Amino acid sequence: MHPHELACWLGFWRIPGVGPSHFRFVCDHFGAIGSLFDQTARQLEQLGFTASQRELIQHWRGGGDSVLRAGVERDLAWLAQSPQHHILTWEDSRYPSLLRQISGAPPLLFVRGDADCLGLPQIAIVGSRQSTRAGKQLAQDFAASFARQGFIATSGLALGIDSAAHEGALEGGNKTIAVLAHGLDAVYPPRNRPLAERVVAQGALVTEFPVGVTPRPEFFPRRNRIISGLSLGVLVVEAALKSGSLITAHEAIDQGREVFAIPGSIHNPLAKGCHALIRNGAKLVETADQVVEELRPLLGFMRQSALFDEDASRTDGASHGCIFPTGSTESLLLDALEYDPCSIDLLVQLTGISVADVSSALILLELEGQVQQVQGGYCRARGGPV
Repeated sequence: MHPHELACWLGFWRIPGVGPSHFRFVCDHFGAIGSLFDQTARQLEQLGFTASQRELIQHWRGGGDSVLRAGVERDLAWLAQSPQHHILTWEDSRYPSLLRQISGAPPLLFVRGDADCLGLPQIAIVGSRQSTRAGKQLAQDFAASFARQGFIATSGLALGIDSAAHEGALEGGNKTIAVLAHGLDAVYPPRNRPLAERVVAQGALVTEFPVGVTPRPEFFPRRNRIISGLSLGVLVVEAALKSGSLITAHEAIDQGREVFAIPGSIHNPLAKGCHALIRNGAKLVETADQVVEELRPLLGFMRQSALFDEDASRTDGASHGCIFPTGSTESLLLDALEYDPCSIDLLVQLTGISVADVSSALILLELEGQVQQVQGGYCRARGGPV
């Protein structure tokens, strides 16, 4: 995207009261966000913008100093600080296809870390901040198991279950994604700053909020819709009857995602939310394998979504091609695989690659249509690309 157009996206996003529906309307009406700033006050009024919104847009067009322009300059300065800083719009090929499909998908994502991992298969793990030791251990164990089977654990970097999920994913040797309810120039809660740095090194921090935005209670439900929107399914480990975790679960249901819950003692108040979800149709699970078995068939749907997005984003010249660099994990696995089943353990022996990396690469290859899972392991996709 041209820097001027990106600045227009950032400026429009910073206008109070502007949301995803405004972006969708402007994109459909004008074709480019930048065209909005060429409209007169009368035209903006006819389009439904308030007096204060019109004033900000006109000040931007005037080119002078303004609160709006100062905020955009902070965003662009943050972007230039590090190659690990990214700003993705709907038009970016790296914008995750699953998230793009939800109602109210954020028009911009601010990312610190590996932006490419946002498009990989994810399982959200959420639960109480005031979790029990047993609950945190479960979250950590489930996340580590997901990691070893190639799925990214996504959560909100909060204390309790969220933190345990990120720790487990890192322990399992895979990536993890933390979705935040504030700008990426800070970390909340502050005590999780060391964990956040580890997430950046082995995954990504993600938010829809620009630089300088501090956490507020109403931002956390907005954050929760992104956690579920990025994921194939949501696992609730421990949750009270009134908790943010249940908000995430209900967002997941509205988005057509699978919801799983771990049961607990009827005397534990942190199990009551999970039990309520199970009574209302969430899948009761006792092992990580049960979650993976339910979600693995959805990889085909995820692949079709990614291919649709690839076709829709060709205007920027991006492509999700199926050619992998020589020596990459994917190419080494393709060299090792034939049309007969091969187990993950055997692939680890043949390639010398870790179980977690083999599992992640196999999921990517499955999404690309290059391999398929069969009884006994994996093989090259019959009739697919080679």
